[in-house]
Amino acid sequence: MQTLFNLGFATWVIMCFSTFGYAQSPDKKVSEKEDTEKMLLTIFLKHDQSMNLSEIEGIRTKQGFYESFPPEGVSVVNWYVVMGIGQMVVLELPASKLRDVNLAIEKTAWKAFKSEIYPTYNLYPLIEGKLENKSKVSY
Repeated sequence: MQTLFNLGFATWVIMCFSTFGYAQSPDKKVSEKEDTEKMLLTIFLKHDQSMNLSEIEGIRTKQGFYESFPPEGVSVVNWYVVMGIGQMVVLELPASKLRDVNLAIEKTAWKAFKSEIYPTYNLYPLIEGKLENKSKVSY
């Protein structure tokens, strides 16, 4: 029984490590379809409340945030302040640029912010017909 457990555990470890190296591999060939299909990504840049805004801005500037974010080929849909949380950025990007966005956040926003990143989609077109009040503000 112990041998069967060890064999199963060894198989699991090999599977984990064999796929781990591919998570951000730059060698992946991108198909045309992947590069043209857009996705939305919501990023929360959560303020570190142990620092004031000047300190946060200094770190962000020193790390090159404004030069690196958003990466080339990625568009900002909107950028809001969410009081009590920090900033919420919604990006539109080809799936092939997901790695670039992640690296830009890791390299230039960390220290100034804690980040949370979520794939996002627009539900409004599906909900609109069900709403009695169909008024919608567009920014």
